[in-house]
Amino acid sequence: MEVYEQIQRYEPFDEQESRDRKQILDYMRRYSNIYERTNEIAHMTSSAWIINPSATHVLMVYHNIYDSWSWCGGHSDGEKDLLKNALKEGKEETGVKKLSPLLKDIFSIEVLSVAEHIKNGKRIKAHKHLNVTYLCVGDEEELLRCKPDENSGVKWIAIDELEAYVKEEHMLPIYRKLIAKQRLLSKKHII
Repeated sequence: MEVYEQIQRYEPFDEQESRDRKQILDYMRRYSNIYERTNEIAHMTSSAWIINPSATHVLMVYHNIYDSWSWCGGHSDGEKDLLKNALKEGKEETGVKKLSPLLKDIFSIEVLSVAEHIKNGKRIKAHKHLNVTYLCVGDEEELLRCKPDENSGVKWIAIDELEAYVKEEHMLPIYRKLIAKQRLLSKKHII
């Protein structure tokens, strides 16, 4: 099933996801290059919300550009299998090799505003990331390593302590949503 159909069928968790779902589908209909960074208005990204097997910790990276602890993820760069992309990004950014989805379905969707910034000496204009998140599980015993061109730290953070690590205030509602969804699935014994 194509990502467009997956997002169409996706059941929004809250108002934010309802609005974002509508906006993502609109952009996907409007732009043929939505999976490429050549679309300077908005492009597809995917993230991995990586938890440990007991669902008490989340694997985060210290993002160099945003100067904050952050989830793993990145641009699709033409890859239309966003789960595959999320797993690739999670492995590249953390060094974890044993990473797998807890669900094959989309876990969360977000439209993320990206401020203008400099990357590798190049000015990147403000744009939107049309993000699809997947719930994944990683092995806490694996050796973690940074991806120096993107992050300067990788660690398992207790979910109940996550907010103390995040400097990006605008990301806190999204992380809270992910934690709430994860806990709801745990209560329903889905994960």
